[in-house]
Amino acid sequence: MNAKQMKSLALAYMGDAIYEVYVREYLLNSGQVKPHLLHQQAVRFVSAKGQATVLLHWLDSELLDEDERKIVARGRNAKSGSIPKNSSVQTYRYSTAFEALLGYHYLDKNEDRLHELMQAAVTFIEEGKKRDE
Repeated sequence: MNAKQMKSLALAYMGDAIYEVYVREYLLNSGQVKPHLLHQQAVRFVSAKGQATVLLHWLDSELLDEDERKIVARGRNAKSGSIPKNSSVQTYRYSTAFEALLGYHYLDKNEDRLHELMQAAVTFIEEGKKRDE
Protein backbone atom coordinates (compact mmCIF):
# COMPACT_ATOMS: atom_id res chain seq x y z
CA MET A 1 0.00 0.00 0.00
CA ASN A 2 1.44 3.35 -1.05
CA ALA A 3 0.14 5.97 1.39
CA LYS A 4 1.17 8.86 -0.90
CA GLN A 5 -1.23 7.62 -3.57
CA MET A 6 -4.19 7.04 -1.26
CA LYS A 7 -7.16 9.38 -1.28
CA SER A 8 -6.95 12.08 1.36
CA LEU A 9 -10.23 11.09 2.97
CA ALA A 10 -8.96 7.52 3.39
CA LEU A 11 -5.86 8.88 5.10
CA ALA A 12 -8.05 11.09 7.32
CA TYR A 13 -10.25 8.10 8.18
CA MET A 14 -7.22 6.25 9.52
CA GLY A 15 -5.68 9.33 11.13
CA ASP A 16 -8.89 10.02 13.05
CA ALA A 17 -8.83 6.53 14.57
CA ILE A 18 -5.13 6.59 15.40
CA TYR A 19 -5.31 10.01 17.07
CA GLU A 20 -8.39 9.00 19.07
CA VAL A 21 -6.58 5.95 20.47
CA TYR A 22 -3.47 8.03 21.22
CA VAL A 23 -5.51 10.65 23.10
CA ARG A 24 -7.41 8.02 25.08
CA GLU A 25 -4.18 6.34 26.12
CA TYR A 26 -2.65 9.71 27.01
CA LEU A 27 -5.63 10.56 29.24
CA LEU A 28 -5.61 7.18 30.97
CA ASN A 29 -1.87 7.47 31.59
CA SER A 30 -2.48 10.88 33.18
CA GLY A 31 -4.50 9.12 35.88
CA GLN A 32 -8.00 10.03 34.80
CA VAL A 33 -10.47 7.18 35.09
CA LYS A 34 -13.99 8.64 35.31
CA PRO A 35 -15.70 8.03 31.95
CA HIS A 36 -17.55 11.36 31.82
CA LEU A 37 -14.39 13.31 32.67
CA LEU A 38 -12.38 11.29 30.17
CA HIS A 39 -14.87 12.15 27.45
CA GLN A 40 -14.85 15.86 28.32
CA GLN A 41 -11.06 15.94 28.24
CA ALA A 42 -10.86 13.94 25.00
CA VAL A 43 -13.13 16.40 23.21
CA ARG A 44 -10.52 19.15 23.67
CA PHE A 45 -8.05 17.07 21.69
CA VAL A 46 -10.19 15.43 19.02
CA SER A 47 -12.57 18.27 18.15
CA ALA A 48 -12.34 19.81 14.70
CA LYS A 49 -11.47 23.15 16.32
CA GLY A 50 -8.65 21.62 18.39
CA GLN A 51 -7.16 19.72 15.48
CA ALA A 52 -7.39 22.71 13.12
CA THR A 53 -5.72 24.96 15.72
CA VAL A 54 -2.85 22.50 16.10
CA LEU A 55 -2.37 22.18 12.35
CA LEU A 56 -2.38 25.94 11.81
CA HIS A 57 0.22 26.26 14.58
CA TRP A 58 2.38 23.64 12.87
CA LEU A 59 2.11 25.46 9.55
CA ASP A 60 2.98 28.80 11.14
CA SER A 61 5.93 27.38 13.06
CA GLU A 62 7.26 25.49 10.02
CA LEU A 63 7.23 22.18 11.88
CA LEU A 64 6.17 20.32 8.74
CA ASP A 65 8.44 19.46 5.84
CA GLU A 66 7.50 19.96 2.18
CA ASP A 67 6.06 16.45 1.72
CA GLU A 68 3.94 16.86 4.86
CA ARG A 69 2.68 20.23 3.62
CA LYS A 70 1.60 18.55 0.37
CA ILE A 71 -0.34 15.90 2.30
CA VAL A 72 -1.95 18.68 4.37
CA ALA A 73 -2.92 20.61 1.23
CA ARG A 74 -4.50 17.51 -0.29
CA GLY A 75 -6.38 16.79 2.94
CA ARG A 76 -7.58 20.38 3.27
CA ASN A 77 -8.86 20.41 -0.31
CA ALA A 78 -10.59 17.02 -0.17
CA LYS A 79 -14.33 17.15 -0.79
CA SER A 80 -16.00 15.02 1.87
CA GLY A 81 -19.58 15.48 0.74
CA SER A 82 -20.71 15.96 4.32
CA ILE A 83 -21.57 19.17 6.12
CA PRO A 84 -19.78 19.89 9.42
CA LYS A 85 -22.17 20.08 12.38
CA ASN A 86 -20.18 21.91 15.03
CA SER A 87 -17.58 23.88 13.12
CA SER A 88 -17.08 26.09 10.10
CA VAL A 89 -16.24 24.53 6.75
CA GLN A 90 -12.71 25.96 6.95
CA THR A 91 -12.14 24.49 10.44
CA TYR A 92 -13.49 21.15 9.27
CA ARG A 93 -11.14 21.12 6.29
CA TYR A 94 -8.07 21.87 8.42
CA SER A 95 -9.16 19.16 10.83
CA THR A 96 -9.44 16.71 7.94
CA ALA A 97 -5.96 17.76 6.80
CA PHE A 98 -4.62 17.13 10.33
CA GLU A 99 -6.13 13.64 10.32
CA ALA A 100 -4.87 12.93 6.80
CA LEU A 101 -1.32 13.79 7.84
CA LEU A 102 -1.49 11.41 10.82
CA GLY A 103 -3.09 8.71 8.67
CA TYR A 104 -0.36 9.13 6.07
CA HIS A 105 2.42 8.64 8.62
CA TYR A 106 0.65 5.66 10.19
CA LEU A 107 0.06 3.87 6.88
CA ASP A 108 3.55 4.70 5.62
CA LYS A 109 4.98 3.20 8.85
CA ASN A 110 6.66 6.48 9.88
CA GLU A 111 6.12 5.61 13.53
CA ASP A 112 8.70 7.99 15.01
CA ARG A 113 7.36 11.00 13.11
CA LEU A 114 3.75 10.00 13.86
CA HIS A 115 4.49 9.81 17.58
CA GLU A 116 6.39 13.12 17.43
CA LEU A 117 3.44 14.88 15.78
CA MET A 118 0.84 13.40 18.12
CA GLN A 119 2.92 14.36 21.14
CA ALA A 120 3.36 17.85 19.73
CA ALA A 121 -0.42 18.13 19.26
CA VAL A 122 -1.20 17.03 22.82
CA THR A 123 1.47 19.32 24.26
CA PHE A 124 0.18 22.32 22.30
CA ILE A 125 -3.41 21.71 23.43
CA GLU A 126 -2.36 21.24 27.06
CA GLU A 127 -0.35 24.47 26.97
CA GLY A 128 -3.36 26.28 25.52
CA LYS A 129 -5.51 24.96 28.34
CA LYS A 130 -3.03 26.30 30.91
CA ARG A 131 -2.97 29.71 29.20
CA ASP A 132 -6.78 29.83 29.28
CA GLU A 133 -6.99 29.06 32.99
